[in-house]
Amino acid sequence: MKSHSPNPALVLAGLLAMIPLSPALAHTGTGTQIGLESGFLHPLSGADHIIAMVAVGLWGAQLGNPAIWVLPITFPLVMAVGGLLGVMGIDLPFVELMIALSGIALGAMVALNIRPPLWVAATIVGVFAIFHGYAHGKELPDAADAVAFAVGFVVATGMLHLLGILIGVAVRWEAGAKAVRACGAAIGCLGVYFLLGAIGIIE
Repeated sequence: MKSHSPNPALVLAGLLAMIPLSPALAHTGTGTQIGLESGFLHPLSGADHIIAMVAVGLWGAQLGNPAIWVLPITFPLVMAVGGLLGVMGIDLPFVELMIALSGIALGAMVALNIRPPLWVAATIVGVFAIFHGYAHGKELPDAADAVAFAVGFVVATGMLHLLGILIGVAVRWEAGAKAVRACGAAIGCLGVYFLLGAIGIIE
């Protein structure tokens, strides 16, 4: 019996349909900044975060071993460093701009099936992770439990990476590979939308 994989494009579309498209929403207080729950919800409350984190999993799956694990591990580890910078109040410029660019760049990598050396891919992921972590870290002082908040947003990030990996394994089939690249293109387009918002062209 021939097995069929779920359509990755439909899975991604379903996910994005359930989240708000405001780039700023994930970076401002939502009224639930309390410990683990608010930390977990924080990355899930902004599509600009979600698409980048899913893209990391997609790209890792597309590249195969060991990238399928190295990239999703690199992102949250470096993101924690960015979060620490935010907590310490260190000024980091162009945060929203870089977060938007992460969607464009990572989406393009998947859409174009770009296959750089592992260290280059990990560096690209790590650079963007700093800015995503910084955006989360700016909220840490307002949380009731800072450690729980940090654990929450790292766990949520890991789950989004895993979602990307689960979609990305469809590259084993020809149709699946095309659908995964289509997901990358969709992520890149959303990244452009967020970039236009970050530079004030659209609200």
